[in-house]
Amino acid sequence: MIRFLPIVAAILIVITLGLYPRQTNELSSDRYVAMITSSQNQFDKNVDNGIWFNQTVPVPSSDIANIISQAPNVLGQTSEEKWIEIDLGSQKLMAHEGSKTVMEFPISSGLPWMPTVTGEFRIWAKVLSQRMSGGSVADGTYYNLPNVPFVQYFHKGYGIHGAYWHNDFGKPRSHGCINMRTDDAKALFYWTNPTIDQSKRANYKIDPASSTRVVVHGTTPTKL
Repeated sequence: MIRFLPIVAAILIVITLGLYPRQTNELSSDRYVAMITSSQNQFDKNVDNGIWFNQTVPVPSSDIANIISQAPNVLGQTSEEKWIEIDLGSQKLMAHEGSKTVMEFPISSGLPWMPTVTGEFRIWAKVLSQRMSGGSVADGTYYNLPNVPFVQYFHKGYGIHGAYWHNDFGKPRSHGCINMRTDDAKALFYWTNPTIDQSKRANYKIDPASSTRVVVHGTTPTKL
């Protein structure tokens, strides 16, 4: 019986992957991008709860508001190219200046059946905080999360952002985006190009020629 366990596990993975192809298409859809760009990007300081995978989660709105209001600690200027490397296999994000790594953070990428896209991209939008919603109640993937902080979209609806709804960084946990600890997401947000002033909540018109490059590679771990 034991010798059949790897085969059974492989079958379960294949079945699970087949159940959720929709999520990848959702983040890539024009509808999802339109939802992002039409958002008013308002911070709701009175909200207490959100929803993640159909479960109610607390929203630490006052803590997030304090982090957003504090002046960022930005690294000094550099003539080297700034670029982000995301290794799905190790679940790490590295911020590089040329060949030098200046920051490294644990992340949570998309789950195996909701994978993060791989390839080379450019940040096309930066948003100080935003409500994110999607998924499906029927298959247990619904989420509605207010006050998601320090969002940087690099490919359609795929973004890098802070996550307050879990603390399991270093393992795949998301619907496809790159989850980071809020303080880490803030450091990265103010390091990337182009810079965004704290008084401005969003920039949806970033010229690719002036934005930070994002390279995503590797294979998402299937052991969760």
